[in-house]
Amino acid sequence: MSHPKARAVAAPSRSPDAIADLVVDAILAGRIEAGQRLGEQSLADLFGVSRTLVREALGRLSARGMVVVNARRGWFVVQPSAAEAKDAFDARIAIETGLVHALPQRLPDPALKRLKQHLAQEKAAIRGGDPGERSYLLGEFHVCLAECAGHGLLADILKDLTARTTLIASLYQSTHDAARSCADHARIVAALAAGEHERAAALMREHIEEVARHLGQPLRDDPVSHLRLALLPAAARDGGRGPPPAERARAAPVPHAAPRAAPRAAASRRLFTDLLTPPPPNPQPKAAARRRKQEP
Repeated sequence: MSHPKARAVAAPSRSPDAIADLVVDAILAGRIEAGQRLGEQSLADLFGVSRTLVREALGRLSARGMVVVNARRGWFVVQPSAAEAKDAFDARIAIETGLVHALPQRLPDPALKRLKQHLAQEKAAIRGGDPGERSYLLGEFHVCLAECAGHGLLADILKDLTARTTLIASLYQSTHDAARSCADHARIVAALAAGEHERAAALMREHIEEVARHLGQPLRDDPVSHLRLALLPAAARDGGRGPPPAERARAAPVPHAAPRAAPRAAASRRLFTDLLTPPPPNPQPKAAARRRKQEP
């Protein structure tokens, strides 16, 4: 199973479907975030294709529920609501526990070998510290399971669902540990290898429910949080001391206008000073009087 970045470099096809799949791979890897704008021209330049092809790819992603379009602003990756997040995890539980129950009592050796190889890749990615590869492989495990069972359609559905829950995990600040996910996957594979499908299905349900339980509040629940953080005084940006930036941003009070009061007060003082100060004497009073007399 290749890394998504390698796929992007080596992908021979630049069809709308191939471009859409690469975008979903990047979402699975956590390299494209919820709410991120996907510029048509930027994608066209990146893939070396026309904007028409890119628009077709984005249309496919929209049909798959991965992006939304705003007529004036462009295409954006979806930002699932809390209710949509619950729906996504509920759908995964229903599909994946059903998938496990439908597996043959004894998985073919090639399928077990592939699942174990995938687990080894997960562990290597966790040790290696590449968050993108780690995120991609942890999500791809569920797709791999469907593929090993010979369910291509379910694999496609699960790819989109796991990409959506990856967006949800980043948007809602999941605290679920990657090593814990990998250990859960290993227990599921061990149960399948032993022919204990009921136990494997129960472990799958527990795993997905555990991931859902670790969701927190939306990272962007406050629309001006990033602006607040940008406007914090330099002394507040202490290089890592104190709460994390996202927490500081939410906790920071709205910047007020006190620093601007001094210039406004100075301007007001100048205005009133000008009004109260008598005008300077006219250096040529007689000439001005003569001009007034000459006016009709």
